[in-house]
Amino acid sequence: MITLSPRRRTAALIALALGGFGIGSTEFVAMGLLPNIASDLLPGLYSASTEEGIARAGWLVSAYALGVVVGAPTIAAMSSHLPKKKLLMGLLALFVVGTVLSAVLPSFGWVLAARFFAGLPHGAYFGIASIVAATIMGPGNRGKGVALVLSGLTIANVVGVPTITWLGQTQGWRVAYLAVAAIFALTFVAVGLAVPRLEGDSSASMRRELRAFRQPQVWLVMGIGAIGFGGFFAVYSYIANAVTEGAGQSEGVVPWVLVTVGVGMTIGNVLGGWLADRDLKLALFFGFGGLIVALSAYALTVDSIVGIFACTFLVGLVGSAIGPSVQSRLMEVAGESQVIGAALNHSAMNLGNSAGAYLGGAVIAAGFGFAAPGWVGVVLAVAGVVLTIVSFALQRSGDRRQAEACAAAEDADRKEDTDTGSLFVVAGR
Repeated sequence: MITLSPRRRTAALIALALGGFGIGSTEFVAMGLLPNIASDLLPGLYSASTEEGIARAGWLVSAYALGVVVGAPTIAAMSSHLPKKKLLMGLLALFVVGTVLSAVLPSFGWVLAARFFAGLPHGAYFGIASIVAATIMGPGNRGKGVALVLSGLTIANVVGVPTITWLGQTQGWRVAYLAVAAIFALTFVAVGLAVPRLEGDSSASMRRELRAFRQPQVWLVMGIGAIGFGGFFAVYSYIANAVTEGAGQSEGVVPWVLVTVGVGMTIGNVLGGWLADRDLKLALFFGFGGLIVALSAYALTVDSIVGIFACTFLVGLVGSAIGPSVQSRLMEVAGESQVIGAALNHSAMNLGNSAGAYLGGAVIAAGFGFAAPGWVGVVLAVAGVVLTIVSFALQRSGDRRQAEACAAAEDADRKEDTDTGSLFVVAGR
């Protein structure tokens, strides 16, 4: 823990959360603008088949997510020894460049590449920022530190994504991405002014960080995030189309649905951080159980705008409550590989993002309607529950074996002490 004045500490935490706000904006704004992007970058395909054009435009969501998957462990492993403030500022500079390129490049293929590039610093930023926030807040607050940084992402869904979606609908989707780039530029300045200098770990190395991948539990927990959380993105990626085509509402309703999702995510994030610090297992089962119920309800009521508002609020709430728990669990099972453990959560979540967006688009393109992504999400969330059960069962088994080994060692020590005492008695005679 470092000592800061209350004002400086608040400013530093706000600056870190502002980065989450920018990331939430760049990650989710495409989902409300897919029809606009498809009609501009894929005019032939979109005019021939709206569903296929939208599904192809959904590749932009998957490309960003795959950038996160690749960048999170790579950047975290290579940079764990660097001063954390300088690293955060470097990552923010990459966000600015990637988002500007997304706005100005002329063709779908080039924009697809730009979205992949823009996703590279995502996981490393959240991982490093979470560690810095937890350090500033002090011991016993890992879940709250993670939740605070993620709060920027969830608040983005209340304010940033709906506002920027409206801007993109009225002024063009490219203007929307330029607005996001401006948020990252502002965050770069805020982090430079408010976040204290924190030295890197001089003992850290790429080899030490990569040891995390030797832990079976790391792979299991990544699977929990990737598969289980994919259900959220199967629905959220195509929410604009569910509103306009499924429920028959005007385009102007979309930002209000996004606000509703964002409010749910903000509440869920706070609740998830609180639960993660108290009972990590309960937090995960609560999140996935609630997500299954919410996704089922969405699939059953997607033709009604009232059902969409109510169910997407619930999907946002319970889905977001999972995030702090998965990240805390990854940091727990990663051992001394803390930086990569914190970053891998976002690789996992964005594998879910990519898979969810792809599967949701596939069932829509196949003609199953806008309820189908909800049922895809249910299947993925159930798989997340199964992996969670397996993870904690393996932990109990490992703890039991360790306890038995310790007991055996203690018995051996007592026997040795007894034998030694007997020898002394014999020698004394």
